[in-house]
Amino acid sequence: MIALGLEGSANKLGVGLIFHPKTGGPAQILSNIRHTFVSPPGEGFLPKDTAKHHRAWVVQLVKQALKGVGLEVGDVDCICYTKGPGMGAPLQSVALAARMLGELWGKELVGVNHCVGHIEMGREITGAQNPVVLYVSGGNTQVIAYAMQRYRIFGEALDIAVGNCLDRFARTLKISNDPAPGYNIEQMAKSGKHLLDLPYAVKGMDCSFSGILATIDILAEKLKGNPPTWLDEGTGELITREDLCFSLQETVFAMLVEITERAMAHVGSSQVLIVGGVGCNERLQGMMGLMTRDRGGSVYATDERFCIDNGIMIAHAGLLAYRTGQRTSLADSTCTQRYRTDEVLVKWRD
Repeated sequence: MIALGLEGSANKLGVGLIFHPKTGGPAQILSNIRHTFVSPPGEGFLPKDTAKHHRAWVVQLVKQALKGVGLEVGDVDCICYTKGPGMGAPLQSVALAARMLGELWGKELVGVNHCVGHIEMGREITGAQNPVVLYVSGGNTQVIAYAMQRYRIFGEALDIAVGNCLDRFARTLKISNDPAPGYNIEQMAKSGKHLLDLPYAVKGMDCSFSGILATIDILAEKLKGNPPTWLDEGTGELITREDLCFSLQETVFAMLVEITERAMAHVGSSQVLIVGGVGCNERLQGMMGLMTRDRGGSVYATDERFCIDNGIMIAHAGLLAYRTGQRTSLADSTCTQRYRTDEVLVKWRD
């Protein structure tokens, strides 16, 4: 069975084609392409501009995906699309494209939860069996574990997501958004060496990032002197933008490691799977690896092909649901900005 997946919940438009053998076995990725709307440095991406980008590129990407692997419309069994959560206007553009293709091609639709798409793609690629999942992206921060056909949320961000925190600080520093603000923060942090004191806001199993962002924004103002005069009290060396990026990463990632470890202890798991765009960050993977090794466990993560929003994860999760009989009627093929991970009935798992 072959599914076409359409993802467009934020600034990345992804189209994927996946094949599930009828006799079982690993899924085969046929095509996984995307196009990103990149806003100017110091600016975020507005929903209306992002939606316009998705509408302009979706047909071209679908054609490219099919042609690239020599498939015809008749080879596709179903069309899967991101139902939510995400930004309203971009989600609407992708849902509209899915309905259009479904009607033109006579294919059934499957609406997919974006978060579940990340989890199932991560499990498929890494082979993680029953891990605690850390889902970290620009719009979501959740610690998740599976139980009784639901992905249960053990902890989450109380305000803004960790990826949003990093992205907004990139805008404060007017760092380029190409290829991604969080990636550029990560590269700058590698040159930082002074760890600055920032709020550490873990509240039970939940985190808060807005206060950390407000504090680091205030500290960034101290760098605007000409010439710069902010010196480290211990070494007498100048504090740099790289030090700010380093301090922000170290603080927020330590918080994520703490709540993930607590979830591991609660459910008795020895595996951690990191998914979502921030999951590409090598420093986060390294910190999580240290923690899991101390517990005799292991950490699983993927690279940017699957961590960053993509169409193949929607195709994969949608086809898993399709094979259990789940369908989305044309009347129900809407989208929603609020669609929690634990709302989905995961019928394809025991």
